[in-house]
Amino acid sequence: MSTPHTATVAWQRADSAFTDRRYSRAHRWTFDGGLSVPASSSPHVVRLPFSDPAAVDPEEAYVAALASCHMLWFLDLAAQAGHVVDSYDDHAKGFMGKNASGKDWVARVELAPRVRFCGQGPDDAALAALHHRAHEECYLANSVNTEVVVVAAAAHPR
Repeated sequence: MSTPHTATVAWQRADSAFTDRRYSRAHRWTFDGGLSVPASSSPHVVRLPFSDPAAVDPEEAYVAALASCHMLWFLDLAAQAGHVVDSYDDHAKGFMGKNASGKDWVARVELAPRVRFCGQGPDDAALAALHHRAHEECYLANSVNTEVVVVAAAAHPR
């Protein structure tokens, strides 16, 4: 096994009885590089004021992690193919559903990357192939049961 990737999740009870389930779900994520971000349950899952809509929730983080992994692979594969990427923007979406056991889960993550290249860039078929390969190489996409779909826009020169 490789070196572990670490994160610390920390929560502390404030002024609440706790067993009445009326406690704050706000907490912090601290990553191995030192970055600390506010986190919470989603307000779609736990109503206000017991969640913090300004914080990152696990479902958002899951979608962002999948999108980020795909992007990092795409950038590396594009560079290997000799394409110069000027920008990459992805407005990824995660969709909840019920699994075969009736449990809620993130059933689908839709990546919608928009890539701008310096100069000509790849044609649409080559762009699709780069995204396909990035998806195949992405560690996270290979680690989950969620359907991850890439809906990439056509190549856009600068």
